[in-house]
Amino acid sequence: MTPAELSQAVQAAVSAAVEAGELAVAVPEHVTVERPKNRDHGDYATNVALQLAKPAGKPPRAVAELVAARLRELPGVAKVDIAGPGFLNITFDAATQGELARGIVEAGEAYGRNEALKGLRINLEFVSANPTGPIHIGGVRWAAVGDSLARVLRASGADVTTEYYLNDAGVQISKFAGSLKAAANGQPVPADGYVGEYIADIAKAIVDGVPGVLDLPEGEQLETFRTEGLKLMVAEIQRSMEEFGTHFDVWFSEKSLHDSGAVEKAIERLREQGHVFDQDGAIWLRTTDFGDDKDRVLIKADGETTYFAADAAYYLSKRDRGSEVSVYMLGADHHGYVNRLKAIAACAGDDMNRNIEVKIGQFVKMLRDGEEVRMSKRAGNIITIDDVVDWIGVDAARYTLARSSTDSTITLDINVLTSQTNENKVYYVQYAHARMCSVQRNAVEKGIVRSDDFKPELLSTEWESTLLGQLGEFPRVLASAGELREPHRVAVYLEELAREYHRFYDNCQILPKGDEEVTDLTHARLWLADATRTVIANGLTLLGVTAPERM
Repeated sequence: MTPAELSQAVQAAVSAAVEAGELAVAVPEHVTVERPKNRDHGDYATNVALQLAKPAGKPPRAVAELVAARLRELPGVAKVDIAGPGFLNITFDAATQGELARGIVEAGEAYGRNEALKGLRINLEFVSANPTGPIHIGGVRWAAVGDSLARVLRASGADVTTEYYLNDAGVQISKFAGSLKAAANGQPVPADGYVGEYIADIAKAIVDGVPGVLDLPEGEQLETFRTEGLKLMVAEIQRSMEEFGTHFDVWFSEKSLHDSGAVEKAIERLREQGHVFDQDGAIWLRTTDFGDDKDRVLIKADGETTYFAADAAYYLSKRDRGSEVSVYMLGADHHGYVNRLKAIAACAGDDMNRNIEVKIGQFVKMLRDGEEVRMSKRAGNIITIDDVVDWIGVDAARYTLARSSTDSTITLDINVLTSQTNENKVYYVQYAHARMCSVQRNAVEKGIVRSDDFKPELLSTEWESTLLGQLGEFPRVLASAGELREPHRVAVYLEELAREYHRFYDNCQILPKGDEEVTDLTHARLWLADATRTVIANGLTLLGVTAPERM
């Protein structure tokens, strides 16, 4: 029985007491059950009696006894104790606990998936770095976290569209084009232009691909470097994202908002909502009504459209395309965008606390031999996604970047992440999976085929019981990761599960040695090992990390 199933059983017990007239309370929509730290307190505990005591007008222990009496009647429940002021401690018999192993193996890739977010349409935008250079280390973090979050949300039933917003209009693109043109003509880089070997590489590719480009008038030449440079840079970004295992359903062009008239239409829609006003020759959005520190200019007095106007049009585009919740994943230098983006949603008539979410990711450092790595030869002054992959590989990069809360600054230690030690967390988890695959191979070599005559009651040691309890937590962890938009919860869980498996492996002999007999316990432990392998593989897949069979 999983925690979710037990939660439903406790709900049903409360409902039965209400129907019998023993309790006069509203049946709670959700009942929390937790795994006690002290196993002497049972397999699971719930404080539902303490929650219901006041509305029921009864002492907590009296409420607990009414619920406990019904839980004791459930198949597989060995005992239900009432502890302290009214906690319910529930213990299952070994067979009921062990049966979970069979359920996991039979469910396979589906185990853990849930419908907590069923029907919710989410637009998840992440990375969205300017297409003026390779993806840098901050963008790499969002590539890992964003893609993992998309997988977690889908596993919880959400309808997710992943999106990359291409800032292909404005001043930075002009500087990019000017830098390419200068490089192609052997001229100095313009002020605030872009440097690095990649600029020379792209400039050469344009010269080779567009014969006579250097003979064009200056204006045409600059426009050619802008158009062709963008194509090549976007293609490079798309390549690096796919090689990193990060897929985007939509690549959205900022320029298309301007070319299609969407920006002007958005301003008129916001004006109809009553939040646009004219002042000092400019057009403004009154965002201070919704928590922003100042009102924002949409169109300047000289007629120039601001980035903020495009942001407003972009949000409305997401909503028009069916997004119920728009999730923005932004870098640490974008804190100031949180209130203004939420204000756009509110000005559009949406719920700023529901229809839009803005997540901020903190900085990433890289160390080698104890020293911080700051530079990339190809990009000049940043570490790129290709650098990270070259140094530590896709699996280590994705896992390590996704395993920490985005609220915290993290450090990638190249020496640790290329080592085969327990300090390297991705190795630790992957090794657990490989270890289970090794058990399966060894079983086959011994001619042992896992029997369908599974006796779950034999999985009764403390190590087996603890491992089973950890396996039962996976659906709840996954649902929580989706609801809270925190995929790192999956990684934390996998590390705990790997630890419990290693303990089980070290203390419980799975396969017979030498001439020892193959027993029912052998088969039961093979079921348990396969169940654990299934869950670790499922979890690693959610993080976009491989589950190797050999290491």
